Amino acid sequence: MGHPFYITTAISYPNGRPHIGHAYEAIAADAIARFQRQAGRDVRFQTGTDEHGLKMVQTARDRGVEVRALADEMSGYFRAMCDRLAISYDRFIRTTDADHHRASQAIWQAVAEAGDLYLDRYEGWYSVRDEAFYDEKELTEGEGGAKLSPQGTPVTWTAEETWFFRLSKYQQPLLDFYAANPDFIRPEARRNEILRFVEGGLSDLSVSRTSFDWGVAVPGSPGHVMYVWVDALTNYLTGAGYPDGELHYWPADLHLIGKDIVRFHAVYWPAFLMSAGIALPKTVFGHGFLLHRGEKMSKSLGNVVDPLDLAEAFGVDGLRYFLLREVSFGQDGSYSAEAIVTRVNAELANAFGNLAQRTLSFIAKNLGGAFPDAGRAEDADAQLIEEVVVACAGLRAGFTDLLLSQGVEAWLRGVFACNQYIDAQAPWSLRKTDLERMHAVLRTLVRAIRMLAIAILPVVPEGAGRVLDQLGADERDHEAIDDDGWYQRRVDAGATIAPPTPAFPRLELPAETEPA
Repeated sequence: MGHPFYITTAISYPNGRPHIGHAYEAIAADAIARFQRQAGRDVRFQTGTDEHGLKMVQTARDRGVEVRALADEMSGYFRAMCDRLAISYDRFIRTTDADHHRASQAIWQAVAEAGDLYLDRYEGWYSVRDEAFYDEKELTEGEGGAKLSPQGTPVTWTAEETWFFRLSKYQQPLLDFYAANPDFIRPEARRNEILRFVEGGLSDLSVSRTSFDWGVAVPGSPGHVMYVWVDALTNYLTGAGYPDGELHYWPADLHLIGKDIVRFHAVYWPAFLMSAGIALPKTVFGHGFLLHRGEKMSKSLGNVVDPLDLAEAFGVDGLRYFLLREVSFGQDGSYSAEAIVTRVNAELANAFGNLAQRTLSFIAKNLGGAFPDAGRAEDADAQLIEEVVVACAGLRAGFTDLLLSQGVEAWLRGVFACNQYIDAQAPWSLRKTDLERMHAVLRTLVRAIRMLAIAILPVVPEGAGRVLDQLGADERDHEAIDDDGWYQRRVDAGATIAPPTPAFPRLELPAETEPA
């Protein structure tokens, strides 16, 4: 395998069931992980659940259950979501795991040994929903004069003895690091937000709680548990083997997170790591939110959708393709049942699926499923292959630079080129007039479809895999690496092409969502 590539999602807070935002992040991370595996990288992909904190305590109390029982139940829903959506994680971590407690206490001790912790009393504003502390200057005013966090969540005045982390000490080191590593925070809008925040001055951070005991115990400080973000962020190190392993996969190449938690990952986390003497991750990417018909999802509006319901209605591949194709990665995006059906049918089912279906059906009917002979080549064949090569390279370039929708768009140009080619060459007419030319056309199409299916595998692994299977692509060749260092699956002369079945069926709009 090639050099390591470590990618993580944020670990989800399981005080409620997964929503489409959780699915979007997991799907995007999975597509990147699959892409990097195709590139020959030794990939480590981690996701999971963040199970400590006051929010979990309050939810369990409201439901009349033990916190651990709530954590076990809700974490199971997130794992089930990942499994249903074909998320190829290497570890599903839970912050209640024993090795994670050891890692959290180890980094705490390293920070303490650096002289960056001190005991004092915290008095200030805290959002339970965000599990975050806020300065007075960051608050906004809601109805009736209620104080709200920058995220619009309620805050309460909190006073308790806590351990503090000397975050203020790291203001200039952080600014220096940002300047030396311009790709550490992406996209640029997130980077600019963090620069303004840090340049405005950093206050020391309360990093323990004494008002509840559901969390990682602070070493040598009875009654204190770690602030939930201290142990939550440490999960990335736990998955890399800290503190017992050799940290083969560290530093992480990519922390993929929602834009609302960039501050924790791009300010607090690198400061903790600097204090502990541990290398910093390479990139923190804050993606945008998914909006339902242009509106933010909320229970009060009744527009919160279970991602498993969407997968059931539109298929896993359909949902994955829509989210990665429709949303410009890093920005907010909108979805609806109508938009999913329109996009998937036009591009995945009609353009690519139908291309593969009619090509393979023609071969099965007219050549008995035998792989076409070389035939008589013409310039149009080489021109098509070149267009497909460029399209697949465009997808690779887009995914390398985390421009996912642009990458899929580039790939689609290769699909359109194939459809124009098959219509212009008309193998159904050549069958009657020029069999040698027909063989060359079909052979060119098989080669092009194979390249397109391999390129889009990270996005739609099930359907693209079916196309390759129907092409007779030998699984034993999947580990062969081509001249560009990319995994390939060959289709050799003499191979038999299986009778095709639709790899990407057309979608129908569910009756209950059809517009009036």
